[in-house]
Amino acid sequence: MTDQDPYLRRSSGILAPPETFAASLRHLGPGFVLSASIVGSGELIATTLMGAKAGFTLLWFIIFSCLVKVAVQLEFGKHAISSGETTMEALNSLPGPKLGAANWSIWLWLVLMLTKTLQLGGIIGAVVLGVEQLFPGLAPNLSDGMFSKRCLTTLVIAFSVSMLVFKGYYSILEKASLVMIAIFLVFTLASLGMLQTTTSAITGPEFTSGLIPNWPDQTTLLIAIGAFGITGVGGDEILAYNYWLIEKGYASYTGPRENTEAWEQRAKGWIRVMYWDAILAMVCYTLMTSMFYLLGAAILHRAETLPTSENLIEILGTMYTQTLGPGAKVVFVVGAVVVLYSTMFAALAAWTRLYADALGQIGLINFHNQNSRKKAIGIIAWIFPLTWAALYLFFEAPGQMVIIGGVITGVILLLVVFAALFFRYRRLDSRLTPSKFYDVALWASAGAILTVAIMTLRDAVPWDAIFTYPAP
Repeated sequence: MTDQDPYLRRSSGILAPPETFAASLRHLGPGFVLSASIVGSGELIATTLMGAKAGFTLLWFIIFSCLVKVAVQLEFGKHAISSGETTMEALNSLPGPKLGAANWSIWLWLVLMLTKTLQLGGIIGAVVLGVEQLFPGLAPNLSDGMFSKRCLTTLVIAFSVSMLVFKGYYSILEKASLVMIAIFLVFTLASLGMLQTTTSAITGPEFTSGLIPNWPDQTTLLIAIGAFGITGVGGDEILAYNYWLIEKGYASYTGPRENTEAWEQRAKGWIRVMYWDAILAMVCYTLMTSMFYLLGAAILHRAETLPTSENLIEILGTMYTQTLGPGAKVVFVVGAVVVLYSTMFAALAAWTRLYADALGQIGLINFHNQNSRKKAIGIIAWIFPLTWAALYLFFEAPGQMVIIGGVITGVILLLVVFAALFFRYRRLDSRLTPSKFYDVALWASAGAILTVAIMTLRDAVPWDAIFTYPAP
C-alpha cells in the first residue's frame, strides 16, 4: 500500500509497472484478499453442502462458477486503475434515474445488501459452532437463561472483528489469514489424497461424470444457485475488488489520466499486473472449491448425511476424520474457525468501504476526505458485526443463511454485469481497448450469469403458487 492516501491520485505518486512476471509477483495481493473473503462461506460451507446434496453430478457447475465470473472482475479492476474511481463512484455514472445524488444502482445495491446480512450472520454462526466444538464447555445447555453462553460467545466474536477493522489492523490479520488458508489448502489436499486409500475412494467414472454438464433437479437447484453466487468471486467481491486495487496502489501508481504515451504504458502495465493477480487467485480458489466439493460428494453424499443448523461444523469435520483419523477433526475445526473468521473479517473490511462510499455518493459524508472516510468506516465496523450476531442468534441456521445470501449475491451479479459492459463500451479509454479474445470472454461471462439468473427465475420461483388462486 502507498504511504499517501491511495484514493487521491497525484503525479508525485506514479510508479513504473514491473516488466517481468517475477517482478509482478511482489505486487500481487488484491485477488487473494478476495480469496480470504470467499473461502469460508463459498468453498467451506456452500460447496460442501452442494456436494453432500447432489453427489458428483455438479462438479462441472462448481468449476464453471469459479471460472466464468473472472472477466467481469477484470473489467471492474481495469476501470478502477484507469479512472481512479471507487466502486460507488463508478456505479453513479451508470445511465438511468437518480434519487437525490445517487444513481438507481446504488439504491438497488443497498436494498439487496440488507438480505446479504443473512450470509454473514451464517458465517459468524459457523464460527460460534466451531468454537463450541473446540471448547465444549461453551456449548449452551437447557439451564441457560436469556443471556446464554452461546449469546456471549457470539458477541465476543462480533466484538473482536469490529475491533480489528475499527483499529485498522486488517493488513496484519489479512496476511495471517492468507497463510492459514494456504495451510488449510494443503491439509484438504492431503485429506483428498488419503481418501483414495480408503473404501470411499473416488472412482474415475464418478469424477468424469461430474464434468458432464447437466442441470440440477428442483430440490438441489436453490443450493446450486446459492453456490454459484458465492463460489469464486461473487457480486459483492467484484464490487469490493476496486478498493483493494486502489489501496494496494495500482491506481495511484498509474497516476491521473493524461494524454501521454507514458500514462498509457503505466496504465497497461498495472492492468497487466492486475490480470496476473486475478488469474492466480482464481487458480487458488478453484482448486480449493473443487476439493471441498469432492470431499462432500464422496463422504457426506454417500453416507446420506446433510449438515443441519446445529451440527454444521461437526458433520463437515467427518470429511477429515474418515480419511485422516479421529485426531484430524480438531485440526479441521481449528482451520475452519480461522478460515471462517478471516472470511468474516475480510467481508467486514470490504463492507465498511462499500457502505462508506455509498454514503458519500448519497451526500452524507465526504468519502475522499481521509478523516471523514476513516470515521465512517469505524462506525460501520461496529454496526454490522452486531447485526450479524443478532441474525444468527435469531435464526440459528448458518448453512441455510449462507445459501440465501448466495442467491442474493447472484442477483447482485446481474447489476455487476450491466456495469461491466457499460464500463467496457462507454467509459473505457480507447488506448486501453482489449483484444477480441478478452471481449469474447467478457460476453461469455455475462451470458452465463444471465442464463443462470433466467433459469433461477424459471425453476426456483414458485410461479404456480403465485398465480394460482383458489376456486371461489
